[in-house]
Amino acid sequence: MQHIFDMTLAVFDRAALMLICLFFLTRTRLFRRLLQKENDAHTPLELAAVTAIFSLFAIFGTLSGINVEGSLINVRTIAIVAGGILFGPWVGIITGLISGTHRFLIDIHGVTSVPCLITSVIAGFLSGFINLKVKKKHHWKVGIAAGMLCESLTMVLILLLSRPFSLGLDIVMSISAPLILGAISIGPIVLLVQSVADEKEAIAARQARLALDIANKTLPYFRNINAESMATVCNIIREDINADAVAITDTKNILAYVGTGADQYNIGHEIISENTKEVISSGRITIKNNDEMDRTPQIHSQMIIPLWEKGVITGSLKIYYCHAHRITYSLKVMAVGLSQIISTQMEVSRTEQLREMANKAEMRALQSKINPHFLFNALNAISSSIRINPDTSRQLIINLSRYLRYNLELNDEMIDLRKELHQVQDYIAIEQARFGSKLTVIYDIDDDISVSIPSLLIQPLVENAIVHGIQPRSGKGVVVIAVKHAGDKIKVSVKDTGQGILQSVIERVAKNEMPGNKIGLLNVHHRVSLLYGQGLQIRRLEPGTEISFMIHKG
Repeated sequence: MQHIFDMTLAVFDRAALMLICLFFLTRTRLFRRLLQKENDAHTPLELAAVTAIFSLFAIFGTLSGINVEGSLINVRTIAIVAGGILFGPWVGIITGLISGTHRFLIDIHGVTSVPCLITSVIAGFLSGFINLKVKKKHHWKVGIAAGMLCESLTMVLILLLSRPFSLGLDIVMSISAPLILGAISIGPIVLLVQSVADEKEAIAARQARLALDIANKTLPYFRNINAESMATVCNIIREDINADAVAITDTKNILAYVGTGADQYNIGHEIISENTKEVISSGRITIKNNDEMDRTPQIHSQMIIPLWEKGVITGSLKIYYCHAHRITYSLKVMAVGLSQIISTQMEVSRTEQLREMANKAEMRALQSKINPHFLFNALNAISSSIRINPDTSRQLIINLSRYLRYNLELNDEMIDLRKELHQVQDYIAIEQARFGSKLTVIYDIDDDISVSIPSLLIQPLVENAIVHGIQPRSGKGVVVIAVKHAGDKIKVSVKDTGQGILQSVIERVAKNEMPGNKIGLLNVHHRVSLLYGQGLQIRRLEPGTEISFMIHKG
């Protein structure tokens, strides 16, 4: 019993030596790169190198084996199974063939030579199958089972092929326990090597989290891109990644530079370096770790990453360190992810700016669209009432002047809803002077409503109701302007008893198409959609039309 225990310890000793060798291998950059690739991404040369390594381990296992009545207690199977599980069937099978053939050739007439050759090849095929078919997280457990199975098969073959049988039985009784138990070593070996491979994913996850944290901090500053906001973005990046300097450029100029050497740059001038120009022209990341041609007395490490917008390079992100060799793989992973986020944020910012400019242009168009007929009719109404009712004329002049001032002087800021309603009242007062008893306007507004909205959202809807609803119809008409609480929102609606809107107009507005001469209606629909996520709700009534939209409270 003591003899078997000693041999078991010897097996684990040799497996531990293999584990130590693998540990040092995993510290080398080349081996780590091999581990961090997918199996189908390895080149033939890389597979040949890995096969050579595990074949040497397997041959070492054979040569360091303990002779027991012509057989060898060794760790060859451990190396074969581990290699195949970790690097795929080609490594496992070829390692099994090489090491099995070696075992056979060093003792051609040995009792266990043929069984060892057979099980070595089987171990190679079995380990390759595990690599392809078993989930990675179960490799170490299934690997132990496969190793024990192969060693058990070796024992069976020794019993079947040895002559005399009693010799085979003695050998099996002596070596079966150490070899089968020794297969447990496959688990730690596989886990060790996999931990290095998994390290890449862990690094990527950590750096992605860091990139997202930086993105969240910098997001508010991309809403208005200028030198000051870009400098703030660079400073946030510099602090979070412990860089000595960070810069952002467009294709010609440095937009912002913070940190070491900032006093040497004049922001906005065409001063990007040759390295940056190369990155912008090629689209490839450039890393300089203490290159004599590129380092300065202050900066010894730098990384330059291109920024893209819609497939076109629009600038670069530059990261600098004063010390050499500070650009690591993990930093590169993070910086690439961060550059993609920055590119997206800048693209979104430019899109928002363009949309804002378009909105302002539409607003100016709406402001300038003071219908000449409206002015003519308003002045006629005032003129007609001057002699009959001077007080009414005076009030109409006040209404008209306030209405014109509101249209011509307002900006694109949010205004109080009640101020917007005052402008609507001025407009209605002028129209009622024209239409007299034909037009009745009802206000249904909750008293406790206090909310800000963009200007010129309600008046165009009221104008639409009067001009296109009430005016064309003979007889009297009613316009109801309602502002009511609706849960966590406020509903604004304009309803008339006019001739009713055409279904074709409703459909064109829903498709964001210009419905005839109704530029005001479409403009309001666009702005409400952008601000509140849903455009105008238009319903044809019998008689008339109702147009409404929802405002978020607060």
